[in-house]
Amino acid sequence: VMAPNAFKNSLPASEAAAALAEGFQKARFKGIISHCPVGDGGDGTGTLLCRYFNAVPFYCDVKDPLGRPIQAPWGWIPEKQTAIIEMADASGLRLLKPEAYAPLKATTAGCGQLIKAALDKKAKQIILCIGGSATVDGGAGILKELGIIFYNKNGTSIENLPTGLQNLETVSIKALDRRLAGTGITILCDVKNKLLGTAGAAAVFGPQKGATPQEVTELEKVLARLDAVTEKTTGIRMRSLVSGGAAGGIAAALAAYCNAEIVQGIDYFLELTGFGQQLEKADWVITGEGAIDHQTLDGKAPFGVAKMAMGKGVKVIGVAGKIPEKEDRELAKYFNKLICINEPGTPLSEALTQTYPNLVKTGSAICRQIIHSGIKHYPY
Repeated sequence: VMAPNAFKNSLPASEAAAALAEGFQKARFKGIISHCPVGDGGDGTGTLLCRYFNAVPFYCDVKDPLGRPIQAPWGWIPEKQTAIIEMADASGLRLLKPEAYAPLKATTAGCGQLIKAALDKKAKQIILCIGGSATVDGGAGILKELGIIFYNKNGTSIENLPTGLQNLETVSIKALDRRLAGTGITILCDVKNKLLGTAGAAAVFGPQKGATPQEVTELEKVLARLDAVTEKTTGIRMRSLVSGGAAGGIAAALAAYCNAEIVQGIDYFLELTGFGQQLEKADWVITGEGAIDHQTLDGKAPFGVAKMAMGKGVKVIGVAGKIPEKEDRELAKYFNKLICINEPGTPLSEALTQTYPNLVKTGSAICRQIIHSGIKHYPY
């Protein structure tokens, strides 16, 4: 079973699975290969889910992170009345050039517009994949599109999101879209970071989205003020929610105001797609992503795959662009072997462009050296 996640900034999960399978075929593998690319809520997860369920594609005119008009896709499963939304399609970092990164101005408004499109379709369930955002707005852009109004102490609505939220005094939920009451929102997360603090949305994810140290401080104030006023308004402490800091605070905001459920992305994905059934007759599973390290155990896709496979007695090989230099005993409990697909000393810029051929080579090597050898357990 080929079950890789995407290799970030390099290769989608489906192409990673195809590359590994190509390697096996070149090594003249005689068995059955199942392609089961996986996602944990990161960028690309929504696309995979749409493929698994043959979702009907729709396109919506929305605002990009900086408010410019674009068209963004979303998927619809008619028989389930379920919408699949990839937040990054409307509010993602990949929509901006690096020199245009602007976390003090970028908002999630476009994602909010996709949610409204799903509500217009009378969705009973919305699956929201929130990886790859360009924003640290605490989900304010989404909430504003759904009818929430933010006021300063003068009673004037705050329009300059997210920075204007430093002056937030009250939040009005009177005009919040009533259709949300009959629609469940499930948010797939691949991180456990809370909203505030040194491991929070601004401190950890702000720099990835272009924030300077000074801007990180400003964004932290924005999120802290939104959290304080939200607690007064809803009774919910956004800062206490595990994974609430995901995607710049989107998870916490939707949980607080829209009763959204925050889930471990990979576990939800594997359950939803029936991955366990693929393991019933499997001998080996190959999973992986850009890096496999101790943080993988916090709920990243390869860990979710390995944990489920281990529970069914299936052997697991992890492949990645980077693996630990020394044995990690915790990782060794879940992976029979970890393999780096790059030659030692390969520059990152080169590695990113060579992921596909390197996965092909790795697939061939695995097939020849491990699978064909009949080894039952290949030590880490």
